[in-house]
Amino acid sequence: MVNDKILRLALPSVVTNITVPLLGLVDTAVVGHMGRAEYIAAVAIGTTIFNMTYWLLGFLRMATTGITAQAFGAEARGLVGETLKGSLRWALGFAALLLVLQGPLLNFSLWLMKPNPEVAQYASEYFRVCIWGAPAMLSSYVLTGWFIGIQDTRTPMWMAILQNITNILMTLFFVYVLHLGVRGVALGTVVGLYCGCMFAAHRARREDREHRESVGERKQREQSKSVGGEASVRSVFSALSVHVFLFLRTLCLVAVTVYFTTAGSRLGGLYLDANALLMQFFIVFSYFTDGLANAAEALSGEYVGRRDREGLLRVVRQLFLWGFGLALVFTALYASCGSLFLSLLTNQQAVVQTAHAYLPWVVAIPLVAFCAFVWDGVYIGMTRTTHMFVSMFVSMVVFFALWLWLGPSNQALWLSFLCYLATRSLMQTVLFGRS
Repeated sequence: MVNDKILRLALPSVVTNITVPLLGLVDTAVVGHMGRAEYIAAVAIGTTIFNMTYWLLGFLRMATTGITAQAFGAEARGLVGETLKGSLRWALGFAALLLVLQGPLLNFSLWLMKPNPEVAQYASEYFRVCIWGAPAMLSSYVLTGWFIGIQDTRTPMWMAILQNITNILMTLFFVYVLHLGVRGVALGTVVGLYCGCMFAAHRARREDREHRESVGERKQREQSKSVGGEASVRSVFSALSVHVFLFLRTLCLVAVTVYFTTAGSRLGGLYLDANALLMQFFIVFSYFTDGLANAAEALSGEYVGRRDREGLLRVVRQLFLWGFGLALVFTALYASCGSLFLSLLTNQQAVVQTAHAYLPWVVAIPLVAFCAFVWDGVYIGMTRTTHMFVSMFVSMVVFFALWLWLGPSNQALWLSFLCYLATRSLMQTVLFGRS
């Protein structure tokens, strides 16, 4: 029964995770055939700005999932609907902030990346169109989190597929029929985002209408309102706490990820290229384990909402069995086919040979990292975001401390990264035992 639930939730999430990066890849592929190298660089800069910005705001999805899953488990249908509305207000508020601050955000990003004037001009054109997709993008985060919380991972999958199909068709139309250039590429992305968002919003409205709160729940809410606004205030501050600690946790994650790339760049261009290839192994593994983590979010939140500790422990055990099995498969795959994958990723033999020297670190990643991914899902479902932040902060400190102690070498960089992943797993295991 539990295994069926895990598979039902995880498999569509894996498909969703694989399709999400296609939004940026489609833009890159189209500009790659537009005849100017500046277009490729401009879109690369634009997508980097949005990827980092939206990554920092990813807590909107995670917080929505945890709170919704607990309300779903408690069978508080009214609270499930209210959570969606409240989270959408958060998303639209942040989107409005991005629209207001788009000028400073663009200027700061261009100052940081320092492109040449022509690339900066095209990147600005791309950015100023794409920024209008922020309300749809952040609302899609919330809608995805809400659907995962009510244990529906198929709707986010279809939303992602619809976004990508629309993006491809509209980008080709705007670029090759209307000849809008870089702005057409950005406009195609924006139209795709709004189509996917409207589809998910329609499904959410129908789902909420079908599961309206019962009369008894409505009466209880009316009674609680008559007592005063204290419970509502506590709820607002509780949601705020969840968002804040998830944001701080994401900042730590971004700090490690960005510095890993920066450190590789300082070691030399060959190491930077090799590490970029090797990191693809980690990303592919994360697509699959994130699907498992999404199942963990929904199921752990459900059992917390039911106040069923035994059920929670049972589902956590099953999740880790699946995670361990997945890690074994990827370890065997990387150990046997890692060299082949590197050759498929590039034909630059110098880069392949350099990357091959560090392949054993990548082979070790699945078994070292799977616990961290599964625990992330469990903690999001439980809304134990303080524990997530503490474990990530300590892991970040371990990463930087080891890197500074071992000295500037690529071996030290990969060792620090694996110890960072192992520390996340260990810290979260210890904190769960105390929760």
